[in-house]
Amino acid sequence: MADVTEIFIIMLLVASAAFAPLGYFIYKYTKKNGDPFGDTEPHGDSHSAVNDLAEKAIHFVKSRLGKK
Repeated sequence: MADVTEIFIIMLLVASAAFAPLGYFIYKYTKKNGDPFGDTEPHGDSHSAVNDLAEKAIHFVKSRLGKK
């Protein structure tokens, strides 16, 4: 019977860790009247080095594929 109890406790801990991010998101979402992370910028309005690099890579690949 102890094995079943141990497995139950371990599974409860794993489930708690798995659903903690969901609980945190729900907590933040209900905290500010449906505005989960405060004032955020719309997607694509902010400049990012990663986005610029990705755009350059996409343009490079498209130009190479267009020449062939």
